[in-house]
Amino acid sequence: MSQINISENAQTHFGKLLEQQPEGTSIRVFVVNPGTQSAECGVSYCPQDAVEASDTKYEFNGFMAYVDELSLPFLEDAEIDFVTDKMGSQLTLKAPNAKMRKVSDDATLLERVEYVIQTQVNPQLAGHGGHINLIELTDDGVAVIQFGGGCNGCSMVDVTLKDGIEKQLLEEFSGELTAVRDVTEHAAGEHSYY
Repeated sequence: MSQINISENAQTHFGKLLEQQPEGTSIRVFVVNPGTQSAECGVSYCPQDAVEASDTKYEFNGFMAYVDELSLPFLEDAEIDFVTDKMGSQLTLKAPNAKMRKVSDDATLLERVEYVIQTQVNPQLAGHGGHINLIELTDDGVAVIQFGGGCNGCSMVDVTLKDGIEKQLLEEFSGELTAVRDVTEHAAGEHSYY
């Protein structure tokens, strides 16, 4: 069963919040738009009459957390923490698999590369407003990708590709992938400079 990790601090925080709610209120952890780029992890109150038979129940220190059937696979390895810093206190939710559910070890290379792109590469590019899509895997182990968003037409795209993405993917899939190419580079063939 996939485990949701709620830190001690967050458990205490939820405990205090639930004391102010009607008796029997729990919390619900969910993913909005699971399996898509806009997936977001969320937490809400869950009154007793809102518990569904298909929910998965987690028991924590003094309260229950429920997860609906659809969100469950996307919450694997999720972490909920309650952090206090100079700016005050806030709840942090990390759900590394919200955008794409975890793939099994025997999944095809395509599925596993796609998973690493969605969960590791794109979150790094998102800070620059960009993302990449996997277009194809060639028979000789070349992953052909396409840049989108803010990466499109950016002068740093070659550096990002060679030093970042290619290095990361070749390390992750050592012996399976031979190279990572940008679709423009792959399709252009003869380069023409003006």
